[in-house]
Amino acid sequence: MRLTEFHQLVVDEFGPANASWVIDSQVLPGYSQTASEMIESGIDPREAWAGLCRAYDIPEERQLGVDRPGF
Repeated sequence: MRLTEFHQLVVDEFGPANASWVIDSQVLPGYSQTASEMIESGIDPREAWAGLCRAYDIPEERQLGVDRPGF
Protein backbone atom coordinates (compact mmCIF):
# COMPACT_ATOMS: atom_id res chain seq x y z
CA MET A 1 0.00 0.00 0.00
CA ARG A 2 1.27 3.45 -0.83
CA LEU A 3 1.47 6.04 1.89
CA THR A 4 -0.93 8.30 -0.01
CA GLU A 5 -3.51 5.49 -0.05
CA PHE A 6 -3.07 5.01 3.69
CA HIS A 7 -3.62 8.70 4.36
CA GLN A 8 -6.71 8.77 2.13
CA LEU A 9 -8.22 5.79 3.98
CA VAL A 10 -7.65 7.51 7.32
CA VAL A 11 -9.19 10.76 6.06
CA ASP A 12 -12.15 8.84 4.58
CA GLU A 13 -12.82 7.15 7.91
CA PHE A 14 -11.99 9.83 10.48
CA GLY A 15 -12.30 13.06 8.52
CA PRO A 16 -9.63 15.61 7.64
CA ALA A 17 -9.75 17.31 11.04
CA ASN A 18 -9.04 14.09 13.00
CA ALA A 19 -6.88 12.05 10.62
CA SER A 20 -3.50 13.39 11.75
CA TRP A 21 -4.44 13.04 15.41
CA VAL A 22 -5.43 9.39 14.91
CA ILE A 23 -2.22 8.57 13.01
CA ASP A 24 0.03 10.31 15.52
CA SER A 25 -1.74 9.58 18.82
CA GLN A 26 -3.48 6.19 18.81
CA VAL A 27 -1.11 3.55 20.17
CA LEU A 28 -2.11 0.36 18.40
CA PRO A 29 -2.71 -2.75 20.49
CA GLY A 30 -0.14 -5.45 19.79
CA TYR A 31 2.38 -2.98 18.37
CA SER A 32 2.90 -0.50 21.22
CA GLN A 33 3.39 2.16 18.55
CA THR A 34 1.28 4.70 16.73
CA ALA A 35 0.58 4.23 13.03
CA SER A 36 3.02 7.05 12.33
CA GLU A 37 5.78 5.34 14.33
CA MET A 38 5.10 2.02 12.61
CA ILE A 39 5.42 3.57 9.15
CA GLU A 40 8.55 5.50 10.13
CA SER A 41 10.14 2.24 11.32
CA GLY A 42 9.54 0.62 7.92
CA ILE A 43 6.32 -1.31 8.52
CA ASP A 44 3.99 -1.37 5.52
CA PRO A 45 1.22 1.23 5.80
CA ARG A 46 -1.24 -1.61 5.07
CA GLU A 47 -0.36 -3.15 8.44
CA ALA A 48 -0.76 0.22 10.17
CA TRP A 49 -4.20 0.63 8.55
CA ALA A 50 -5.19 -2.90 9.63
CA GLY A 51 -4.13 -2.00 13.19
CA LEU A 52 -6.28 1.14 13.12
CA CYS A 53 -9.22 -0.87 11.78
CA ARG A 54 -8.93 -3.31 14.67
CA ALA A 55 -8.43 -0.59 17.28
CA TYR A 56 -11.49 1.35 16.14
CA ASP A 57 -13.65 -1.65 15.14
CA ILE A 58 -14.03 -0.35 11.60
CA PRO A 59 -16.46 -2.64 9.74
CA GLU A 60 -15.09 -4.58 6.78
CA GLU A 61 -17.31 -2.72 4.33
CA ARG A 62 -15.55 0.56 5.22
CA GLN A 63 -11.98 -0.76 5.33
CA LEU A 64 -11.46 -0.22 1.60
CA GLY A 65 -12.41 3.45 1.76
CA VAL A 66 -14.87 5.48 -0.24
CA ASP A 67 -15.76 4.42 -3.78
CA ARG A 68 -14.54 7.00 -6.25
CA PRO A 69 -16.01 6.36 -9.72
CA GLY A 70 -13.51 6.65 -12.50
CA PHE A 71 -10.49 5.56 -10.48
